[in-house]
Amino acid sequence: MEWQFRINWQALVEEAKLRRKKQKLTQATLGLLAGISTPTISRFESGEVDIQVSTALKIFRVLGMVDQRMLTFFDSVASYDSSRLIVLFTGQDGDKAVQCAISREALEDYFGLDHQHPLKVFNANREKIEHEARRKYLANQLEKEGLVLVRTEDFEA
Repeated sequence: MEWQFRINWQALVEEAKLRRKKQKLTQATLGLLAGISTPTISRFESGEVDIQVSTALKIFRVLGMVDQRMLTFFDSVASYDSSRLIVLFTGQDGDKAVQCAISREALEDYFGLDHQHPLKVFNANREKIEHEARRKYLANQLEKEGLVLVRTEDFEA
């Protein structure tokens, strides 16, 4: 799978400056909270692009600009719900359990379910399925009840 990311550095810097001012933080205070020097904050806010990513992340974290959610999977037991035609599995975001599922249709269309049991196909392709569930979770693409549902079209994008 190929990833294409574009970062609008100037927009990030502007947003950081706006948040710092809105939170009534001086550059010195932001530097203290982020554990970096005031001159580094000044260089960052002037749009200098030769700033280490770790330094920028420290600034973004203090200003609330970093999404720190992390969906992990610990080989939880999956189950097949024949009434809903989905395989259910669970992820963890810190202390929060996150219910995930993949449709039988996605298992058929993308993983070639044929006459095998859905759980067998799920387990054989678990890593790819969990990757897609994680992507949807972090993009806030949840069903009404909070379920992360992986569908055929999620693999076609």
